[in-house]
Amino acid sequence: MAAPIQALSLEQLRRRTSEKWREYPEGVLPLFVAETDFPLAPQITAALERAVRDGDTGYVASRTPLAASYAAFADRRFGWVPDPAGMRSTADVSMGIVEILRRVIAPGERVIVNPPVYPPFFELVEEAGGVVERVPLRDIGSGWELDLEGIAGSLASGARAVLLCNPHNPTGTVHSAASLRALAELAAQHGAAVVSDEIHAPLAQPGTGYTPFLAAGDAAAQVGFAVVSASKAFNLAGLKCALMVAESAAHRRVLRRLPVEVEWRTGQFGLLAAVAAFAPESDEWLDGLLLTLDANRRLLGDLLADRLPEAEYRMPDAGYLGWIDLSALGWGANPAKPILREGKVALHFGPAFGAEGAGHVRLNFGTSPEIITEAIERIVAIR
Repeated sequence: MAAPIQALSLEQLRRRTSEKWREYPEGVLPLFVAETDFPLAPQITAALERAVRDGDTGYVASRTPLAASYAAFADRRFGWVPDPAGMRSTADVSMGIVEILRRVIAPGERVIVNPPVYPPFFELVEEAGGVVERVPLRDIGSGWELDLEGIAGSLASGARAVLLCNPHNPTGTVHSAASLRALAELAAQHGAAVVSDEIHAPLAQPGTGYTPFLAAGDAAAQVGFAVVSASKAFNLAGLKCALMVAESAAHRRVLRRLPVEVEWRTGQFGLLAAVAAFAPESDEWLDGLLLTLDANRRLLGDLLADRLPEAEYRMPDAGYLGWIDLSALGWGANPAKPILREGKVALHFGPAFGAEGAGHVRLNFGTSPEIITEAIERIVAIR
């Protein structure tokens, strides 16, 4: 039975040289960028140590176990068995999104995004030559959902693709299978493609009903691409490895025709680490991480309710990111700025996620309970 994963100590974390621990001075608690504070899964550490010992630091091979490893992982975790023949690797999810979009839209065509959403989505659409079409999530009081009516209107007026976040960042929403099927049917009706960023999928909490987009029905398999990675769940972003996945014959041709350099951008260490992450031996570690994140998302809710009741927080169904509305505190459109300046807590700026993020912050709770508690106490102290 899995045991919760314990975060590293603050002393250990401050020895790290990644963005989370180098962007701000030592007195700031960094809860902004999506890195976690846990030790690597033992299987990943062993794989990387073995590669260093053997000098296995050359180019990524043309034949690797990555696709088959992911297919087996998806079967175990999601009940979905994608065909490895429909996959190609690249450096990261953002790169995969751009390469796919470049081939399913023409320059100047519109791509639907659903703000508040991962800030690079806006830039990725533009990098691919598209124009962002904003169809915000619908706030239903208890959570958020896709605005299918709004998406239908945009597709009917000529939008050619949907860039989906599944599960959604920053809200942690797990889109229902029914809404994904309806989205796929709309895309099929209008001859549009859906590109689904599923980087947070391994972090969907048990019982939330997470469905990979390509597994949401026949229409989804025909219109969809998925871009997946072990990077968020296993904290491997710096190692550079993601998979682009297609089911339909037409979309597999799109991936096959990508230049070989797209695949060669995959990091050798990223691939080795991802294969180890997707192995059955890493499942217990991932289950333990989910236990830790479940406790942390509840702790965050309890702390806010007790110490900062003006804040509005809905417990996310997936991931380790808390989307918090601080509008009632009167700290302006970007409350992360006074929190950083006066409280020495670095949170992600809400307005970066779109106009719907005004008054909000995104807090990374993929850390220790002590750091979460200290961060909330610092925020409370500046109220």
